[in-house]
Amino acid sequence: METEKPEFAQSPYPEKPEGLVLTHEAQYYLAEAGKWANFLGIVGFIGCGLLLIVALCIGTVFSTLSQMSPAYSSMPTGIFPVITVVFILIDVLYFFFPFYLYQFGNRVKKGLAMMDANQVAEAIGKLKSFFKLAGIVTIVVLCLYALEIVGVMLIGTALRH
Repeated sequence: METEKPEFAQSPYPEKPEGLVLTHEAQYYLAEAGKWANFLGIVGFIGCGLLLIVALCIGTVFSTLSQMSPAYSSMPTGIFPVITVVFILIDVLYFFFPFYLYQFGNRVKKGLAMMDANQVAEAIGKLKSFFKLAGIVTIVVLCLYALEIVGVMLIGTALRH
């Protein structure tokens, strides 16, 4: 006779099955997604490197422009390092998008090759992190857009009176 676990000790989730339980079609789709994630991750890392180069040069470019062109001469000289820092911060934020994609691609490839459910679960966790970051950044950008619209409306109203 098998004894039942008390109700509070029973998990609402089913027991973990042994091995990787995915159809061949699902494994194929994950493998393809992993290949594209690796590609996009590498391209993203290259983009990060280029953005870093731009960030490090932009202050010098604007400084030179301010000396050569009267249109830029009215800009305060202290703004150029600020522009550099802002570009570097954007680059640091942008780095995590290809980083999570690349990790997803590598882990899913290893997990499917070795039929290791833990590797595949870690890969999907990295994909979740990618989408979570994308969602948070989207929310922040939408809030900034809303603030910008309100600010423009307020300035427009103030200038009319």
